[in-house]
Amino acid sequence: MRTFTVTAALVAMLGACSMVGPNFVTPKTQVADNWSTGNSPHIGAGRPEDAAWWKAFGDPTLDRLIDLAYKQNLGLQQAGVAVLQARAQLAATIGSEYPQQQQAFGLYQYEDRGGDDVSSLPFGSNDRSFSRLQYGLTATWEIDFWGKFRRAVEAADESFLASISNYDAALVSLTATVGTTYVALRTTAERIRVLRRNVAVQEKSLAIARARFENGETSELDVSQATSQLAETRAQIPPLEASLAQDRNSLAVLLGITPARIGAELTKNGRIPKAPAKVAAGIPRDLLRERPDVRQAEQVAASQSALIGATEADLYPAFSPSGTFGFSSSDIGKRSLGNAFDWNNHAIRIGPAFQWNLFNYGQITNQVRAQDAQFQAALLAYQNTVLQAQQEVENGLIAYVKAMETVRHLEKAVAAAKRSLELSTIQYKQGATDYTTVLLAEQSLLRQQDQLTIARGNVPQSLISVYQALGGGWQIRKGHDFVPDKIKEEMRKRTNWGRLLDTGTQAPPTGAQDKKLIRKPEW
Repeated sequence: MRTFTVTAALVAMLGACSMVGPNFVTPKTQVADNWSTGNSPHIGAGRPEDAAWWKAFGDPTLDRLIDLAYKQNLGLQQAGVAVLQARAQLAATIGSEYPQQQQAFGLYQYEDRGGDDVSSLPFGSNDRSFSRLQYGLTATWEIDFWGKFRRAVEAADESFLASISNYDAALVSLTATVGTTYVALRTTAERIRVLRRNVAVQEKSLAIARARFENGETSELDVSQATSQLAETRAQIPPLEASLAQDRNSLAVLLGITPARIGAELTKNGRIPKAPAKVAAGIPRDLLRERPDVRQAEQVAASQSALIGATEADLYPAFSPSGTFGFSSSDIGKRSLGNAFDWNNHAIRIGPAFQWNLFNYGQITNQVRAQDAQFQAALLAYQNTVLQAQQEVENGLIAYVKAMETVRHLEKAVAAAKRSLELSTIQYKQGATDYTTVLLAEQSLLRQQDQLTIARGNVPQSLISVYQALGGGWQIRKGHDFVPDKIKEEMRKRTNWGRLLDTGTQAPPTGAQDKKLIRKPEW
């Protein structure tokens, strides 16, 4: 009874035991007060509306593509399965807080000892053949006196959260990649249309030059120059058509379908998505809350911090109450195996033990140092991630602002180039100028129109990079599981997942109660 009381007292002390190792504190980071482009008329001061940023373009095709990618992209589903893996690992780590070794045991033995030697027979028996039967339970519980297992749960908690942040980061990247690929596809298609319009214009110019040559009004040089210019313009179309097909194929992979099926998802003659003239970018400090990769870097550091304590606990003595309860019997002499169920044949062994690695020759100490070095590297990685996040937003904002300015200038240039071509064509028909003037005007118009098309594509491209840098897009997974039902059913058929695949069980901890370090086992 005394031994049981001591053991119970040790268990009761667990809740009051301190934990060795550092408690994680988010490190200070360098965060600007405002964006450097905040004085631009295209940059608003309000909170960014980037949860479903693609809606700002008013393009139903883009909306549908992103929805399909969210539901079908295989890379995103891989990240979702990694969340399930981390969730299962967390449940396994929680189980380590309870009796680490426990098993039911049973034993039946039959012995037949022939010969004249009776020295090895059981005491007081001449039976040369007999049977033994034993069964019972045994358990050993290492009390988490120094927080070894609680720190491990803390580390697993943060690793689970980091896996969710990794999923969110993958979703941000996916939505942005679908957007940029779609814009690139539409931009390339528009450049092909520009070239074909110019081909039509240059065909008319060639007809004029040929007619004047046939009438003896000019030399064959004009026809040769017009023919060369037309062929050169036509030659620019095939590479763009190849690029267009490659963009389609890339989009198909993002949607988790074959290239042959992508055509059905794209409306014909779609235009370059029109970006809004103004975007709200919030303040730099919003990144610490919205960017999944920033959260992930912090959670990785927090997990590593907990591992320092889990390793350091091995420097101290481990207290482990253990016990065995069982029954045993034999059929020696007048005994019977049926007595195995009599209370008089029970046996109980219980008591505390401790183990202390007094002389580890620096192994544990240096393992703690190694964990601390990894923790310091994780802190630096977090701080660097915050700086890089700000850089990416700044780069995106300045690219967006300057792309808008470029479009305005090129629109004026294209208008002037069109007028120049009209005038030079009229003058050539009248014989007031040679064909070189028309040729230069055509070349200038084609170049300006192509540059304008590219610039118009750069505006939504740069705005998408802003939304990606702000961490927009991951919010659409709220209220949804990380893995589609079809995959969960396949996993259920293979393995007993218990309740871990149920809706809601994959949700991240929302408060101190959800992240408490001593929790019920999850079977």
